[in-house]
Amino acid sequence: IVVGTTNRVSTTVTYTMTHGADIDINSDDFDNGPIIYKGSIEAPENLLIGDLPATCTATSSTKASCKGLIDIDPRDELINSDAGTWSGGALALTYSNDDTAVQGGLATTKLQRYSKLTVNASPEPVKKGKTVTVTGLLSRANWDTGKYAGYTVQPVGLQFRKKSSSTYTSTLKTVKSDSKGNLKTTTTATVDGYFRYNFAGTSTTPAVKATGDYVDVQ
Repeated sequence: IVVGTTNRVSTTVTYTMTHGADIDINSDDFDNGPIIYKGSIEAPENLLIGDLPATCTATSSTKASCKGLIDIDPRDELINSDAGTWSGGALALTYSNDDTAVQGGLATTKLQRYSKLTVNASPEPVKKGKTVTVTGLLSRANWDTGKYAGYTVQPVGLQFRKKSSSTYTSTLKTVKSDSKGNLKTTTTATVDGYFRYNFAGTSTTPAVKATGDYVDVQ
């Protein structure tokens, strides 16, 4: 689940619910829905649910197939330390007797900080055999500030594809982002084509590829 700084994100969860034969899952007195949580289910560091209950279809007198949403607003529900592995679970409740059942440990997922990557190759055009300087910026959502900030000291691959090809070559070299997320390296101009940076991602930040920048070699 990848979340930026401002947009609400919803993700679908499906699960099977087993219940007592005396429970009417279509009653106004009953609701259930999925949860995701960080830490332990007994004392979660953070816990997220959906804005609406799940919808369920009975498959027997004691089982139902359910689908619900987890709705996430990064502006007031996430901090940077929340990024990483979360656990999945579900809850069910009856309103009349204020009875709630919660079960955790049903699955795991990653909650990640949205990433961005840019590239600029210059000069354009460039003479064959001369040096091309390739710069860029690797950044990601900062849930503490609500802005994007450089992702520092991360390995990023520089790739190239010829003008006549639709496929990028294997990594020409690996560059580490600096203390502000900036990238910079040089290579030799050989043929017309596109340069891009490629970030493989981490447990807290998804992989991202920059849109290739074309260089005319003369």
